[in-house]
Amino acid sequence: MKTYTPKVSEIERKWYVVDANRRILGRLATKVAGILMGKGKPQFTPHLDVGDFVVVVNADKASLSGRKEGTKTYYRYSGYPGGLKSTTFSKYVKEKPEELFRHAVWGMLPKNKLGRKMLSKLFVYRGDQHPHQAQKPEPLKP
Repeated sequence: MKTYTPKVSEIERKWYVVDANRRILGRLATKVAGILMGKGKPQFTPHLDVGDFVVVVNADKASLSGRKEGTKTYYRYSGYPGGLKSTTFSKYVKEKPEELFRHAVWGMLPKNKLGRKMLSKLFVYRGDQHPHQAQKPEPLKP
């Protein structure tokens, strides 16, 4: 028996819209990462991008579980001495909630060209409006 590999022309991509209002950031990010990779599809192949497009709205209203909202810290390092910068979750969610959600999803995707291609199918917006109405995105069930 031969192994089935989907051709690029056979891959069908859907659009989903996800409301992050009062949802836990990490749990929602795992579902979104699975959709971007195409894990729920029968033709899933690890070395091909068979995933769907995801639009996340209300990213600024996502939360963390427990007491982490005041204590969780994100770090970035410039590579120079004294170049370690830190930002708390509460400050990050006020300034750049789109980047916060993208950072959470990127941590769950492969770290290669394929993962970058998957991440390019993610669209995150602060409010409840998005410019992708023409694609007719389906609401994703929680």
